[in-house]
Amino acid sequence: MSARIHPSAEVHTLAKIGEGSQVWHQAQIRERAELGDNCIVGKNVYVDFEVCIGNNCKLQNNVSIFHGARLEDGVFVGPHAVLLNDKLPRAINPDGTPKSAADWIVSGVTVGYGASIGGRAVILPGVTIGRWAMVGAGAVVTKDVPDNALVYGNPARVHGYVDSAGNRMDPG
Repeated sequence: MSARIHPSAEVHTLAKIGEGSQVWHQAQIRERAELGDNCIVGKNVYVDFEVCIGNNCKLQNNVSIFHGARLEDGVFVGPHAVLLNDKLPRAINPDGTPKSAADWIVSGVTVGYGASIGGRAVILPGVTIGRWAMVGAGAVVTKDVPDNALVYGNPARVHGYVDSAGNRMDPG
C-alpha cells in the first residue's frame, strides 16, 4: 500500500513518505524530512526539513514541527501544537544584518515512543518528552518530561503519571 498524498499538499521530492501514510490538504513536508509508515498528517501541517517522524504517528491539523525534531514511533501531536528549535530567535544579528542559517544553533525537540502532546501545546527548543508521556492541551513545556509523566500548565509541571493507555497510575 503506497502513501496517499492529497493534491493540495506540498511534499518535496527529497522527502521520504512511508507506506500507508496519509498526507492531507495543504500540508507541507520539506526536503529530507522522513515520515514513517502508517502516519497521518492532518490539514495544514508543516514538517520542516530533515525532521524525522517514526511509524504510526498522528499529526493533527495545523501542527508545526521545526528542523531538528525527532519523533519516535506512535507519537500523537494534537491540533495547533508547535515543536520549536531556536533558543535565541531573532530576525537580525546585532549589527542589523539579516540572520542566516549559519547564525543560529538548532536545538531540536525529541518525543519518545507512544507519547502524546495535547492541542495548542508549545514545546520549547531542546526539550525531550519521554516514552508514553502525556502533555496536556495548552501546556508550555520548558523542561524535559520523564517517561509516563502527565504534565500540563504554563510552565508545564508533572501532575502524575500515566500508563501506556493514558490512564493515571496509582502512586502507591
